[in-house]
Amino acid sequence: MLSSELESCLEQAFRQVHSSHPKFVSVEHLLLAVLETPAVREALVSGGANLDRLGSDLRQHIEADNLRRAPDDEYKVQPQPGFQRVLRRAVFHVQNSGGTEVGVLNVLAAVFSGRHSRAVFLLTRERVTHLEMVKSLPRPEPLS
Repeated sequence: MLSSELESCLEQAFRQVHSSHPKFVSVEHLLLAVLETPAVREALVSGGANLDRLGSDLRQHIEADNLRRAPDDEYKVQPQPGFQRVLRRAVFHVQNSGGTEVGVLNVLAAVFSGRHSRAVFLLTRERVTHLEMVKSLPRPEPLS
């Protein structure tokens, strides 16, 4: 199950795409949406990231994306395969760790599964590592 915070971030990513007319929702849209949550901000700051620069760089990359649709195009916005992989990876990790809810920190850690994405490049440039993000994940409650 997705946390309500993550559901809200997903809705925000799709709304942003709908209003700015790209054809696809990307990993960068997803990262930008979760970047607004307190847990992700705290994890990134503790990893040494400059949140203003990261957000600005993500928005510039999204704006520079040339795969746009006409504003009056009734095209249904589609998630890119990388976007889908990140969500699947987050769900997989939560299930394998015995958890029941996928949250924004799970998605942040799963972003690193797309090694060649611009999102990973920008996180790495901010000296954020996959290991640091995995360490920031909440531990599931043991079953009694």
